[in-house]
Amino acid sequence: MSCTAVITAVVFALAATAFAATRPVVTQDWFYVGGHYEGTPQGTILTGQMYTQVFTPVHVTHKYPIILIHGGGGTGATYEKTADGRPGWAYDYAGRGFRVYVVDQPARGRSIQDDSVDGPLVRDTVKSLEERLTIPQDFNLWPQAKLHTQWPGTGKPGDKYFDAFMATRVMSLKDNGKMEELTTHAVVALLDKIGPAIVQTHSQSGAYGWRIADARPKLVKALIQVEPNGPPYKETTYIGPPEYFGKETIGRPWGLTSGPLTFSPPVADAADLNFAQQAKADGPGLVRCWVQAPPIHQLPVLATVKILMVTSEASYHAPYDHCTSRFLTQAGVKHDWIHLAAVGIHGNAHDMMLEKNSAAISAVMADWLVSKGL
Repeated sequence: MSCTAVITAVVFALAATAFAATRPVVTQDWFYVGGHYEGTPQGTILTGQMYTQVFTPVHVTHKYPIILIHGGGGTGATYEKTADGRPGWAYDYAGRGFRVYVVDQPARGRSIQDDSVDGPLVRDTVKSLEERLTIPQDFNLWPQAKLHTQWPGTGKPGDKYFDAFMATRVMSLKDNGKMEELTTHAVVALLDKIGPAIVQTHSQSGAYGWRIADARPKLVKALIQVEPNGPPYKETTYIGPPEYFGKETIGRPWGLTSGPLTFSPPVADAADLNFAQQAKADGPGLVRCWVQAPPIHQLPVLATVKILMVTSEASYHAPYDHCTSRFLTQAGVKHDWIHLAAVGIHGNAHDMMLEKNSAAISAVMADWLVSKGL
């Protein structure tokens, strides 16, 4: 064995030992939920089912479990281990006495993928990860990017932490609207199976979180949206200084989602919603939000759910998550919103669950749940 191979083996052995020594003792199980049979030229198949892993601590001290839904390009592994090998948010929550359900979205990871029924696939590139997640400060595409400090290692290929992270990225459906439908139906099926739970999303799955809570408000005891897919209505693109914000395209025709939500007065089609853009941004370094123009439609079902939004200091969400908060408020949905920098947690980009201070962030969210009696 070469010297390099020996060093690599020792590094990974030490990382595995540290991981095992610091994670809480849990029992694990898994199952599949949801899905439907569909005919194909090759025969009838089962599609849309969702892999679900269960982490049960020795002492369950909270009544309601937490369902963790990953974002785009990832799988449930996002919540099992950080980029530098520490226990992830699944273990953080389990260590606080929550039973945790970690899913692989349908057509992703261990939830079988079949492009003959699911459609075209896409995947991350090194550049897309560097720009948005690991070294956004080097690209300076949005005003807050320069504040990023929390990614372990160099954030570039050849660094062991980056290489391990890149290896976790998987193929995803190109059609985000279909992904929204598949995951919404699967998580609703999971809730119907396990009963009331806390639902936590990240990024892409944030849109699904609104749909899930809208479909099962009595089963969603709280909805934690970690930088949910946004901003409302139109996508923001980043082009760097001095303008920073580039061309916009419609991304969420229902405001928060690709698919329908329960509005009042009722909305039969997304075209029945009217949107207008702010004449002036709410502050420096922020995009101009798209909000509802009269008549204003409320979101009465979402208004019954306890909701928390979380935004980090240096993420590409920092210029626009206020627009999601504004949209909710305009639609009559009370919610809490934690800016991590405001509570002393600095330097995070979008994949904060993988960064050096990840445990401090999960503690903030767990404390919020306790404050709500959950």
